[in-house]
Amino acid sequence: MNAAPLILIPLGLALVYVSLRSMVQTFVLPRSARDGIVTAVARALLGLFRGVLHLRGVETYEQRDRLMAFYAPVLLLVLPPVYLALISVGYTLIYLSLGYGDFTASFELSGSSLLTLGVMSANSSLLITAIMFTEATIGLTVIAVLIAYIPTMYGAFSRRETLVALLEVRAGSPPSAVQMIERMQRLERLERLHDIWPVWEQWFAELEETHTSLVALVFFRSPQASRSWITAAGTVLDAAALVASTLDIKREVNAEICIRAGYLALRKIADYFQIAYDPNPGRNDPVSISQAEFDQVYDDLLAVGIALKPDRQQCWEDFAGWRVNYDRVLLSLAALTMAPYAPWISDRSALGLRQRAR
Repeated sequence: MNAAPLILIPLGLALVYVSLRSMVQTFVLPRSARDGIVTAVARALLGLFRGVLHLRGVETYEQRDRLMAFYAPVLLLVLPPVYLALISVGYTLIYLSLGYGDFTASFELSGSSLLTLGVMSANSSLLITAIMFTEATIGLTVIAVLIAYIPTMYGAFSRRETLVALLEVRAGSPPSAVQMIERMQRLERLERLHDIWPVWEQWFAELEETHTSLVALVFFRSPQASRSWITAAGTVLDAAALVASTLDIKREVNAEICIRAGYLALRKIADYFQIAYDPNPGRNDPVSISQAEFDQVYDDLLAVGIALKPDRQQCWEDFAGWRVNYDRVLLSLAALTMAPYAPWISDRSALGLRQRAR
């Protein structure tokens, strides 16, 4: 046995280890864990999709949405072959180092073992045969994990989309916090808003859990092009902020708790994608909403007979004080996911957050 090829054994083991570690973090570990392989594949695939958008000259959002709807599913389908390829190359280097044959023969043995094809026979030492068994076990495990992962992914997707779809009944399409409040007023059910916040608090809690451990969910688009989990989140947060700051009603503690649950969930997702934000913003920090825009909303709510707090300036300051907690991460995630139009959310660029002084 040549001593020089033995150097390839640590490299082969490293490839196998890195692949298995990435697979466990992506498909098994129930917590956020940023991974280099997934990040590299996701970025390369996103670049490919953006290139297709550019080459096809896509102009409308509907066209872009139809294409980008395939991004997350394709990413999920691409990852297992990437893992299998890396593992196969790692074992190829090991077989080559142990003197099984040249690179081609070692690669054929690795592929046959990993995919349990049985088309190659080691006809060699007990050590190589044992290594073949470990590779075959890994191959079966990768497939089994993927089969178990997909139903989990789509179960979480279905639960997320149920409330997103129901929001359209209250907030319209595209969703609007103002329309949500006005509609409840027209239905004479404004006082029933307090029933909404605990439901969405629970939704935000699950969003944080699923969208940081099953990260591909972030890019899974809603069945309807006009809907999005991030615009739904922003609409509910803005509605809660308006209730907490502007409506002349008894203090709605559940709305305030919902806001906190919401911005904490969005921040956790932003952390995975390394989106910068101030974790401790001040009440006087700028937000992407101008006071003029808020004044227009104040007038609109007043016009439909909703009782508002008389101090408009204080209402604006209180609203902005709530909004500052989620403003940057909300807009950044909307840009990242190419979210559909929604007022105060995806209608302003997150790349150049048009921060307006209050």
